[in-house]
Amino acid sequence: MPAGNGFIKPYASQFAFLARVVDSTLIILTIGLILHLNGVALSSDYWLVGLIAGLLHQLLADFTEIYRSWRSETLWAEARQVFVCWTIGFAGIFVVGQFFSGVDSLFVWPLYAQWFALALTAMLLWRVVARLGLRGMRRNGFNTRTAAIVGTGALAEQVAARLTHATWTGYKIYGFFDDRQAARPITGDCRRAKNDHPAVACDTVGNFDQLVELAELGALDSVYIALPMRAEARIQELLDRLSNSTAAVYVVPDLFVFELLHARSINLNGIPAYGLIGEPMRGLNGWVKRLEDIVIATIILTLISPILLLISLAVKLTSPGPVIFKQKRYGMDGKPINVWKFRSMRVMENGTDFKQATRNDPRITCIGAFLRKTSLDELPQFINVLQGSMSIVGPRPHAVAHNEEFRKQIKSYMRRHKIKPGITGWAQINGWRGETDTLEKMEKRIEHDLHYIHHWSVWWDLKIIAKTVFKGFVGKDVY
Repeated sequence: MPAGNGFIKPYASQFAFLARVVDSTLIILTIGLILHLNGVALSSDYWLVGLIAGLLHQLLADFTEIYRSWRSETLWAEARQVFVCWTIGFAGIFVVGQFFSGVDSLFVWPLYAQWFALALTAMLLWRVVARLGLRGMRRNGFNTRTAAIVGTGALAEQVAARLTHATWTGYKIYGFFDDRQAARPITGDCRRAKNDHPAVACDTVGNFDQLVELAELGALDSVYIALPMRAEARIQELLDRLSNSTAAVYVVPDLFVFELLHARSINLNGIPAYGLIGEPMRGLNGWVKRLEDIVIATIILTLISPILLLISLAVKLTSPGPVIFKQKRYGMDGKPINVWKFRSMRVMENGTDFKQATRNDPRITCIGAFLRKTSLDELPQFINVLQGSMSIVGPRPHAVAHNEEFRKQIKSYMRRHKIKPGITGWAQINGWRGETDTLEKMEKRIEHDLHYIHHWSVWWDLKIIAKTVFKGFVGKDVY
């Protein structure tokens, strides 16, 4: 089986240089376009600012690695790095630009915002076009790569399935190699992938000796070692033997044996380490979710302000006590927060002896029963969102007493506190809300919470918010 048709590979450095030229050119040209559209006369000072911006972008590009190969990664991953690089560079040129005489008009609203947005859009757009072009070429057999997979276990099958379904990468699987289970057929994920892509090789085609021979002959572009973690000696031996070939060799860690929570790699002063119980809302994801919360909470509070006023009057006039009840709950990282609610009970239980509301609970006020059934008592939590202690979407905050009880009974219970608690969540719109009078109900709620944390995205948040409007306010177990 021949190696992949990688006619672009020998010119990788030239294409990377071309990409640098295109980005810098777009940064400079967009200044001229923005000024022209706004009726501002161009001068040499503007071109100088554009040149400095282009150079600064190239300098930062080496740190953000936006010109490396993105073959095996998604467009979103590449776009995110381009956004980070351009944002930092633009912030720097914005500060420096204040000291340039004669370019004052460029750094006033909305011109600088237009330049930032247009340049970013242009840099992302040509990447989309390039990816579409490469995808078409790879579909026709050009610019492909041949990959071999070492191992025949579940991890090897998952690697094969991922490579096969990521059609934009252009990888063709040569086959599986193993020195201990030769000729064992592969089933499962790879076999299902083969049904969709008949060209996929799903059988063990050789041992380590044959793999090394093919790699040294140049028949393989990439080798993915997907052996179990206990096979350290075999992996090291194979790495030593493959070092005399030109194939790119990747070791896929057998992390599937763990229940991962946004695992990520870090550099520990030169030593790579994997965080198996991760921090899903740190870094860019945290900023994006915080921006989402601020924007949506502000809009919602503006729209519901008359409702908040009416409910406040109803609570105050129908029973003695404060309108707002601040209950202590666990927030992000298990730190205590005060969650705001409209008072719906005659008592103010807020400690370790908290008793969950039940059907026909005598502690609930007349207006409180309606508020709790419709979840209107939760509306003040949008203020918590603006304060930063809660998010609009996330695991619902439980009473401190419940946390201490269930953390001892349910595996991974406290992982739900790796993100901010939410007003609504994936568990709530799937019916797991209200009274949890059995351990099974709480286990299902935690299962949904952890699934949300594993797969969070802005679009999923918007979907949950939309579904909450239609089905998340009421429930058969809500009292």
